[in-house]
Amino acid sequence: MLKVVKFGGSSLSDATQVKKVFNIVTSEPARKFVVVSAPGKRNASDEKVTDMLIALAEKALANEDVTEQLNKIIQRYRDISTGLGMNDDIIDTITQDLKNRLNSDKSIKGRYLDNLKAAGEDNCAKLVAKYFNLQGEKATYVSPKEAGLLLTAEFGNAQVLPASYQNLKVLHNYEGKVIFPGFFGYSVNGDVVTLPRGGSDVTGAILAVALECDVYENFTDVDYIYTVNPNIVSDPLPIDHMTFKEMRELSYAGFSVFHEEALTPVYYKFTHVNVRNTNNPTAPGTMIHMEVNQNRKHRITGISGDKGFSTITVRKYLMNREVGFVRKILQMLEEECIPFEHSPSGIDDISIILRSKYLNKEIEDKLICRIKKELGAEEVSIVHNQALVMIVGEKCLDDSETLHKCSEALHEAGIVIKMLNQGSSKLSIIVGIDEADFEKAIRSLYNKFFIEMA
Repeated sequence: MLKVVKFGGSSLSDATQVKKVFNIVTSEPARKFVVVSAPGKRNASDEKVTDMLIALAEKALANEDVTEQLNKIIQRYRDISTGLGMNDDIIDTITQDLKNRLNSDKSIKGRYLDNLKAAGEDNCAKLVAKYFNLQGEKATYVSPKEAGLLLTAEFGNAQVLPASYQNLKVLHNYEGKVIFPGFFGYSVNGDVVTLPRGGSDVTGAILAVALECDVYENFTDVDYIYTVNPNIVSDPLPIDHMTFKEMRELSYAGFSVFHEEALTPVYYKFTHVNVRNTNNPTAPGTMIHMEVNQNRKHRITGISGDKGFSTITVRKYLMNREVGFVRKILQMLEEECIPFEHSPSGIDDISIILRSKYLNKEIEDKLICRIKKELGAEEVSIVHNQALVMIVGEKCLDDSETLHKCSEALHEAGIVIKMLNQGSSKLSIIVGIDEADFEKAIRSLYNKFFIEMA
């Protein structure tokens, strides 16, 4: 049995948390490969080290004095090392590394920013490895460059290159524990490139596949993945088992446990993923795998959602007879670099749902003008302040009651459905509503599916 175990920022925020990490890793010989994030928040008002590094990079790029910001970051690491009883050698190493990154080439902003952002995970891995060795546990910090983790040269949004999976097998050759920084790798040209935020989860998944591990354990600060956001519904039911497809759907719709693409590597290799709590390691957590658990008690797996959507509605008589009509609208969005989320349609009208952050008054006026002029649309309108709520469960649409109960719950709560989309995968139902009804809708659906129907 071999495991990759990944620890998030909250698990590495201070010395007490790092000690918990040590105890968890050393409690099982199978936990050989350890992926670490940058230190996270120690409390609600604290800063994540990654955010501090971004601020540092922006100051440097603006040719501002970085002394105070640099010292704040160094102090975060010093607080951890002091709490662990370590000497100043590791702080000297981290300080020099940060200064080297600050003095690197600034000619390409994205490259410079990625190089500094990666310092959070990289230096945390060095610190953790040294602490393990001081405690008498053989551990080696391994750089992604040394291990051959190659990513596309897309600063801030890199993807893994296939060659990485063979390269990373070299990690089997190291004795003891391997401490590996998450979130970044290297381009073929040797530049530091980072994955999207939450990228340490992706790093863990990549290693789990490359090293052919049986389980990828992802330690965070909750006992389970829950059926609904605990900030909206107090003490919601936990999810014991779920599938990769369900996790991706829920992540896309707002679940904060994983980025929606974080489990892509393990999805194709069918490695089991176990989400667990650093602060309560005896809790079994949520197991994510390919197959549906046949002993499920509830009709659906979870409810998620997000705010901040807008809807562009286009109406033209006989639109359905006009070849390429929808394609032309989507091409206009592409030219404005605007991705879309959903596009429910009728015979003579279509609605394009997208995230409001991609719009402003200038872009909206331009799109309305182009659609009317180039496509001869009779009506074009844009509605803001929309929310999407998603009900997720493998084959949930096989049961005729699911859609009925969804509509019933929202009707009873006095919530008007603006859009309803049933996925052909039979995995989810997506409901569009006003933002003002978002939390009420989540609570109503939770009560209907998990309380009333228990």
